[in-house]
Amino acid sequence: MKTKTCCVTGHRELDPSKIEPIKKALRNAIMEAIKDGYTHFISGFAEGVDLYFAEIVAELKEEHDLFLEAAILNRNRVKTKDTEFQRLLTQCNVVGIHAEEYSPSCYLVRNRFMVQSSDFIIAVYDGREKGGTLSTMRYAHALEKEVKVISV
Repeated sequence: MKTKTCCVTGHRELDPSKIEPIKKALRNAIMEAIKDGYTHFISGFAEGVDLYFAEIVAELKEEHDLFLEAAILNRNRVKTKDTEFQRLLTQCNVVGIHAEEYSPSCYLVRNRFMVQSSDFIIAVYDGREKGGTLSTMRYAHALEKEVKVISV
């Protein structure tokens, strides 16, 4: 039986008053995915939505047989001193580095990998008319992937 894979896309900078409602909506979307048979979850491990997603999946790994994959933008990102990032990284089953060094195309390469590897994409989106989240959603739609949008 094929493993069902889910990834996340979302904004790095969020209104602080919306963080808890976003986390709640993410948890609900992840729980629905688990109920639908998803067991493999991919996070880009960027600040904001990606790390919230990874945190929730890591917590749920204690109750469910889940596989957490980090799709890291570039090698320098894993060198961060952020203790929460490092703690979450230890919860991953796989850590993939998608570029040796930062370049403007890093995000595109990493995001396309996540969409191509996934059957289902959870998108936390605030309506911006440009940016990585919108681009990733459009790419997912072009590949006819299922996308759940959490509007913020």
